[in-house]
This record gives sequence, C-alpha cells and structure tokens, in this order.
Amino acid sequence: MHNLSTNFRLFLDITKSVFESRINSEGNFRFYPRKPKQSDCEILALTLAAESIGIDSESYLFGKLRHDYPADFPNLIHRCNYNRRKRVLGPYLQQLNRLLAAKLSEGENIFIVDSIPVPVCKMAREKASKICKENFGTAPDKGYSAVNKAYYYGYKLHLVTSANGVFQAMELTKASVHDIHYLNDLKYSGMNNCTLAGDKGYLSKSYQADLFNTAHIELKTPMRHNQAGKKPFEPVFKKVRKRIETLFAQLCDQLMLKRNYAKSITGLTLRILNKITAVTCLQFINKQNNKPINQLKYALAF
Repeated sequence: MHNLSTNFRLFLDITKSVFESRINSEGNFRFYPRKPKQSDCEILALTLAAESIGIDSESYLFGKLRHDYPADFPNLIHRCNYNRRKRVLGPYLQQLNRLLAAKLSEGENIFIVDSIPVPVCKMAREKASKICKENFGTAPDKGYSAVNKAYYYGYKLHLVTSANGVFQAMELTKASVHDIHYLNDLKYSGMNNCTLAGDKGYLSKSYQADLFNTAHIELKTPMRHNQAGKKPFEPVFKKVRKRIETLFAQLCDQLMLKRNYAKSITGLTLRILNKITAVTCLQFINKQNNKPINQLKYALAF
C-alpha cells in the first residue's frame, strides 16, 4: 500500500495514458537538447505518488528515495532540478486533473461550491511572517473562519466539485475575500447548463440571476431564518452538500492541505494543485478497480 516504487509506476501509467498523444517516445512534452535523467511524465508521477501517501516534503521524499529505493530510481535527479521542473510542469498537472475529472464526472449536472481556509502561519506571527509577500496583490491577509469561529492568516481556497466529489474548478484568494465574489469567476470556468448548490454564504438574488443569465447555472442555497418568503432547503441538495464537506476533511486529514512549507504564492498554489490532482487520480484508480471512488485511503491497497 505504501510502497513508493509500486505507486510511482501506477501513477506513471495513468500519466502516460492520459497524455499519450502529447508526449514523445521518451515521455517528455517537448524536445530537450540534452536528454534529462527523468522524463516529464516521471516527474509528474513521482509528485502524485508522494502526495497520495502523505509525503509533502521534498527533502523527506528524496531522503527516502535514496535510502529505501536506490535500485528503483537509479536515474534520480537532484532535488533542486526536480523542484524547478515540477514548477514548469504545473500547467500539465492542471490538464491532467481536468481530463481525469471529465472522465469521472461525465453526464453530471449537479455541482457543489464551497471554500476552506488555508492558513500560512499562526495569527501570533502575522506581522513577522514573510511567507508569500513577494507581491502586495497576492500577499496573504486576515480572514474569519465561520466553521472554526476564529480568525486566521492566509488564503481561502474556493472549490467546485461534482455531486460525486470530483473536483471541477478551484481558485485561491485572499482570506478576506467573501465567498460570493468567486461566482463572478465561475461564469467563465466553462461550466454551463447545470445546478450549483451552495451554503448561505452564496445567497444573493443579483448574483443568482447573473449566473443564470450568463452561463445558465441555477444556484441553489438555503434561505436565512428571517428572510421573507423563506422556504425549506430541498433535502436532495442538503444531502449533496455533505459530499464536499467530507472531501474537505479528506484533504485536510490525508493530504494535509493546511500544512504549508511553501514560501511563495506560486509554490503554495502548486502544492495545493498537487494535492487536488492526487485526489482525482486516487478516485480514478478506484473507478478502474470498481470501488467507491471516494474511499481514498483504500485506493492503493491491492
């Protein structure tokens, strides 16, 4: 289950099958004047294999590869080179997630939207922290988590999933940005002619009408207790909304979403994308093995 070499080969097969028409015979997306020790597909597969078993530290990963798997990775590149190439391959990682998600959610027309806090440091270190502050426009700030009933310092991750829990769209914003503003970006995500279920944070008649007129997305949210003409939230959407809460719990528990080692916004975004793509790959593996797709801890148990 936790054999890194076996998992690596599994993710490598998935990556090569998805990008079969886009890679050359060596597994690269472009021509390299000097052939690299490890191909582009191997870089992606190694990243996903590590994330899938909870290894999110590159230093620990390379130490483990050199100590426990020297014969399985004879052409292992230097960790700095691995980090640089992984950043360059970020768009392909995003494409991999999108293509697998399309296969897993084919025919779906009900989706869920929600957000989750992504702290970068403790509140006590807010002023001294230099993490992700290379640009004022993308710097972290202070926000309030209604679930934890506490303030935090960092970002907010907005996610859209299908009713089965497959990721469809994501965006990272400052912690102070209200959930409802993400609906403006959702209009241009490619989603249309579907139903979107959200919580009370997305309640707005103007946004609801704009979303429907622009992309034919019907937004369903529960109404406030003191709202005129209050109607009970449809039971089917109550049940659907539980799916994304469970998925957030899996991201935080198994994939350690809130544990941050990144120092820049680019690094943080890539780390989150790695974790989300790893979840999608695990769901794809479960589907291939005729298992419930969201039993992520058992996806690599053969």
